[in-house]
Amino acid sequence: MTQRFIEFVMMQQQNAALFLGLIPNPQTGKGEVNLEVARMFIDQLVMIRAKTRGNLIEDELKILNSAISNLQMAFVEVSKSQGQPADSTAGIEPPAEPKAAEKQEAAPIAEPPATDADSKKKFTKSYGA
Repeated sequence: MTQRFIEFVMMQQQNAALFLGLIPNPQTGKGEVNLEVARMFIDQLVMIRAKTRGNLIEDELKILNSAISNLQMAFVEVSKSQGQPADSTAGIEPPAEPKAAEKQEAAPIAEPPATDADSKKKFTKSYGA
């Protein structure tokens, strides 16, 4: 399962890099930038990290954190080169190192039961755009 998880993370990272223009489009051979789609792939990796907290082995967590950090830095650089305002990347921050109490060996925390209000919430993230 570890290999499959790492392959999944790498595939998401490659897709984000494609839409950041870091990898040429296989059909056109040219780099194409689509910041909204790149942001979606980055957000998906951040969501995976949050949802798998406490369930990843050290290698999986390192690869996931590295992918997120590298993509976030690339997003900021590409945004700046595309002439995007500085506030469009305000929410992009490298991942914080986990505290000793939050190491992956810790048992996952049970979540409270969902309420009607929780079921109506949507997962959204804004970079200030």
